Amino acid sequence: MIKILWQGLWRALAILFGLFLAWQIWIFSHVLWWIDHNPTSSAFMQAGLERIQENKPEAELRHKWVPYDRISIHLKRAIVAAEDAKFLDHEGFDIEGIQKAVEKNLKKGRLVAGGSTISQQLAKNLFLSADKSFVRKGQEAIITLMIETTWSKRRILEVYLNIIEWGNGIYGAEAASRRYFKKPASTLTPGQAAALAAMVPNPRWYENHRASAKYARRVGMISARMYSAQVPK
Repeated sequence: MIKILWQGLWRALAILFGLFLAWQIWIFSHVLWWIDHNPTSSAFMQAGLERIQENKPEAELRHKWVPYDRISIHLKRAIVAAEDAKFLDHEGFDIEGIQKAVEKNLKKGRLVAGGSTISQQLAKNLFLSADKSFVRKGQEAIITLMIETTWSKRRILEVYLNIIEWGNGIYGAEAASRRYFKKPASTLTPGQAAALAAMVPNPRWYENHRASAKYARRVGMISARMYSAQVPK
């Protein structure tokens, strides 16, 4: 009887491992394809579309892909300054940032901070959900390694700027620039770039609270840091 139970357990574990491996292969195949093909959607975009269609079934996302060279250098610098100052130096993970996040999580007794780099945020946006869990963070780490070992930093920032959320149903720098400033992303000024970068941590909230003191502080902080930010050429 015990032998049968052990056999059943090992069989179940083998099936689970096979499913896990198949999932990783599926993800990695997409990562490789997107080295030189642009993603038309992402997990976050799909979730966002479902959310806005709950109240308006005919609603569509605002999203338009633009190449790296048609995104303002000011926005690139503002995003790196705001989200990942060590972007060009690390290989996907900011160890110091992770240590600070771990300390904060231990103090709170739950997962409240992730210390995520731009590469980690991109991995999450493309394939995962916004749920905070150690399982999700583990999968995020695997995908981050896949991306960092196959993509250039320029490609990582290009895809990131084209798929992240900038408000309810608004995705990518071009859609955000036209929504908030009525102009293409290529012509954003330093002040406008800082204003957009300040929205990234909580875009749907900042969309309706851009007059708040919290938002103004973030914009000011980013404006002060962005000129020293290093970005891919």
